[in-house]
Amino acid sequence: MSTALARDAAAAQRGALLADALAGLSAPRKTLPCKWLYDAEGARLFEAITRLPEYYPTRTEMQILAESGAEMSRAIGPDAAVVEFGPGDGVKAVQLLRALERPVAYLPVDIAPEWLEAAAARVAAAFPGLPVRPVVADFTRAFALAGRAEGSATHLGFFPGSTIGNFTPEEAVTFLRRARASLGEGALMLLGADLVKEKSVLEAAYDDAAGVTAAFNLNLLARLNREAGADFALDGFRHRAVWNPAAERVEMHLASRRAQSVRLGGRVFRFAAGETIHTENSHKYRPERLRELAAAGGWREKAMWTDAAGLFSVWLLAA
Repeated sequence: MSTALARDAAAAQRGALLADALAGLSAPRKTLPCKWLYDAEGARLFEAITRLPEYYPTRTEMQILAESGAEMSRAIGPDAAVVEFGPGDGVKAVQLLRALERPVAYLPVDIAPEWLEAAAARVAAAFPGLPVRPVVADFTRAFALAGRAEGSATHLGFFPGSTIGNFTPEEAVTFLRRARASLGEGALMLLGADLVKEKSVLEAAYDDAAGVTAAFNLNLLARLNREAGADFALDGFRHRAVWNPAAERVEMHLASRRAQSVRLGGRVFRFAAGETIHTENSHKYRPERLRELAAAGGWREKAMWTDAAGLFSVWLLAA
């Protein structure tokens, strides 16, 4: 990406961040979209989270990809172009591409150019000669791919990490519909989904003893200070992670430690002591529920794999 294009993309991203923050903090129950957790510092902290003993999803999904990769490859077929939604550092893409038969291209899609660069560089280094074509886009909204990758039998969407759990059920269906439209006819989707389990396991995964997840959550306020001119006092908020059994999701919040005011975008937002900003949902699924969401989004189950303990699942969906 050229310097001018990168500068324009960064400016557009700051404008979108401010608009989303103003809308979310104006709501009756204050919220901030979880996609803004992932700036460069947020990305670094999240990668640290994935290595924590309490955080089982990443290592369990990698285990499933490793143990069932050959079976996945047979179900997917040869000559797929892999389109990864939110690629992170590209480690899971490398794992998947190693298992596939003759992959023809890798297209990571993300709103954050720094994430795309890291994933693209890792995949390019692991697979010299494989076309790597980053796509700067907000994959929660409609976007267009630049046509089917040359030589590909199909576009294979790849959405690991149970990121789909960050969406409400309605948002998840909308994402699946939009992904189906972007990927085109005959598309497949390899989807990671976390499963319902004990409350103690879930809450520990999102509120680790070392405080890394707390730092990750609080970094969102630091980002608003850096990029949107807010004046959040970081010591005025604390991280909370709670299991909501009715919605079957872990919720992350930032709770105000005291009554206080925050300035942002020329406005003042007041917080009562104990009032929270809801920053992230992480829905957990029962298999029957995921099948319902997939069907509503225009997909059908082709195969499903899980680990021996039943912690996590990886689904192959067909459009």
